[in-house]
Order: sequence, then structure tokens, then C-alpha cells
Amino acid sequence: MSDIVTEFNEYRQRMNDKILADNNKVIKRIFNLDTNAFAEGALDIKTKELLGLVASMVLRCDDCVKYHLETCYKEGIPKAQVVETLSIANLIGGTIVIPHLRRAYEYWDALEQQS
Repeated sequence: MSDIVTEFNEYRQRMNDKILADNNKVIKRIFNLDTNAFAEGALDIKTKELLGLVASMVLRCDDCVKYHLETCYKEGIPKAQVVETLSIANLIGGTIVIPHLRRAYEYWDALEQQS
């Protein structure tokens, strides 16, 4: 199996660098807003990441799911909490979200294997 975690992170970093190098004010502000929205606030970072994971699943954004899964993993969120979060996303999103659930499980397994 290829190292999906490394491949994803290298691609994401390379493309973010390329996008931000164009120095577009609107794009830079969107990136900044995203960064600041997930910072500690009235909600803690773990809660925000789990919310981001649900929204990403329901919106069927695999890159976003991977990003939030990895941040959840780094924040020490237990697998049981992640799985319960994914179950809520599937309940809200319906059966069309199941393929994204499969890829989420695959990615979480890859994160665990890196340790």
C-alpha cells in the first residue's frame, strides 16, 4: 500500500505553496480565515476538528476529511470519538457518504500505522 498520508501532505503543501505564491489577497484571506476559525476559542480545538470532520463528510470532500482526520489524530482524539463523529456524518449525509466513510477508515488506519 502506498503511503497515502505522506502523499496527501506533500501534495497539499506543494499546491498550497503554489497557490499562496500568486499573492492573491482574497485567497490569502480565505486561507487565513480557515486557520483562525479552527484556533482555540469558545470551542476547543478538538470540538472544532470533529465539527469540521462532520461537515467535510457531509459535503463529500475527501481532502477535507483527510485533513480533519489527521488533525484529530494529532490532537489525540480517540478512535472511538472519531468513529462516533463519522457515524453522525453518515446519519446526516445519508448513504451517499458511505464511500467517504470507507476512505476515512483507510486514512485513519494509515495514520495509526505511521506511529
